[in-house]
Amino acid sequence: MKQKHIVFSAAILFTIATALHLAQYYFNLGVADQILTGARWITWLSFIAFAVQKRSLTTWIVVSMFLGCELGYSFPEISLKLNVLSGIFLRLIKTIIAPLIFATLVVGIAAHSNLKQVGRMGLKAILYFEIVTTIALVVGLVAINLTRAGEGAEMKVEQAQVEKAESLKKGKESHDFILEIFPENLAKAIGENRVLQVVVFSVLFGVALAKLTEEKKKPVLHFTESLAEVMFKFTDLVMYVAPFAVGGALAYAVASMGFGVLKNLFMLVGTLYMALIAFILLVLVPVGFIIRLPFKRFIAAISEPVSIAFATSTSEAALPKAMENLEKFGIPRKIVAFVLPTGYSFNLDGSTLYLSLASVFIAQASGVELTIGQQIQMVLILMLTSKGVAGVRGASFLILISTVEQLGLDPFKAFAILAVDAIMDMGRTSVNVIGNCLATAVVARWEGEFPDSAE
Repeated sequence: MKQKHIVFSAAILFTIATALHLAQYYFNLGVADQILTGARWITWLSFIAFAVQKRSLTTWIVVSMFLGCELGYSFPEISLKLNVLSGIFLRLIKTIIAPLIFATLVVGIAAHSNLKQVGRMGLKAILYFEIVTTIALVVGLVAINLTRAGEGAEMKVEQAQVEKAESLKKGKESHDFILEIFPENLAKAIGENRVLQVVVFSVLFGVALAKLTEEKKKPVLHFTESLAEVMFKFTDLVMYVAPFAVGGALAYAVASMGFGVLKNLFMLVGTLYMALIAFILLVLVPVGFIIRLPFKRFIAAISEPVSIAFATSTSEAALPKAMENLEKFGIPRKIVAFVLPTGYSFNLDGSTLYLSLASVFIAQASGVELTIGQQIQMVLILMLTSKGVAGVRGASFLILISTVEQLGLDPFKAFAILAVDAIMDMGRTSVNVIGNCLATAVVARWEGEFPDSAE
C-alpha cells in the first residue's frame, strides 16, 4: 500500500475514533467500551503501518507517544512495569555523556591550528558566545517562570528525592562551589557523571593540545576527531531505543498519574516556541541591526540550512550548506571555517534556552520549588555544561539529564519531556543554526572583514 493511502486511512480512522469518543462523552449514546477501545486500537495500528512505511525516528517517537498513552489507559497494571524501558535508555544515555563532551570540546578548541594564530578571533567569538548564550538561558528561565507550565502535572518525586535536593542546596551553601568544578580524578568524574568536571578537563586538555606542534598534536587530534564521530554514531544507535523509552515512560505516566500530565507537556512546547521567538526578536534581530546586517540577503543565505535543521532536528546536518552559503554571502572562508564549527560547541542558543526552561519545568512538575539562588546556580552550571552540547540529535537531552541530577531531582522525570522532544527539537535546532550564522557575521564585522558586497 502506498504511503499516501496509509496516511489517508489513518486520518479517517483517527477521525472516526475521535467522533465516537466525543459523541459518547457529550451525548452518552451508550456506545460499548469494547467498541471504543477497538476503534482506538485500529487507529493506532494504522499509525504503526504509517511509521513502518515512513522509516523515520521522529515518526516512531510520535507514534510511540500515542501507543504509550493507550497502553497506560487500557492496561495500567502492565504499564506500571514499563518504566524499565526508560531505565535502559537512561543507562545508555549516561555512557555517552563524558566521551561525547570530551571529544567535541577538544576538537572544537584544538582543531584550528594553535591558539596564537586564532587567539584574537577566538576571544571575540567566545566573548560573543558567552554573552548571547547566557541571555538565552535567562530568557528560558523567565519564560517558564511566567507560564509555570510544569505546575499541576503531579509528577511527584519521592521524599528521598526532595531530601536529596534540600541536602544539595545546603551543601552548596557550605562548600566552595568553585572547588567542585575542578576534577581531582578524571575516572571518578566520569564514573560519577560530574559533567562540570569533565568540561573543565576537556577545555584545559584542548588548550594544551593546541599549544603543541602540528606533528605532535596530530595523532591525538585524529583520535579525538574519530572519538567524536564514534560517539555521534553511538548517539544515533541509542536514539533508536528512544521510541520504546518514550512509549514506556508515557504508559507509566498515564497509568500512575492520568492524562493531566499531557496538558503540561503541550504547555511546555508552547512556552518554548514563544521563548524562541522572543529570543530572535529581542536579541538576535537587534544584534543584526548593530552590525548593519543586510537582513534580506542574510535570510536568503540561511533559509536553506535552517530548513535542513528544522526537518532533520540536527544542527550538524545543516553545517556544510551553512558554510557554503555564508561564503557565497561574502564572509571570508577563514572566519566561516573557524567560527561556525566552534559555535557548534559554544553557541547553541536554542539548546541552551531549552535546557534552562526544561530543567525548571521538571522541578515544577516534580513539586520542587527552586529558589532564585538555585536557579542562578543552575544558570552557572549550564553556562559550562551547555558548551558540551554537540549538534546531533538528542545531545541536549544528555545535558538535561546531567543538570537535573546535579539539582538533586529524579532524572526519570525527564522522560515525559522526551515524549514531545521531537516537536521542540525542530524549533531549538533552527535557532541554533540562525544564531551560529549570525555569530559568524558578527565576528567578520569585528575583524573588519565584512564585505561591502554583503551590505
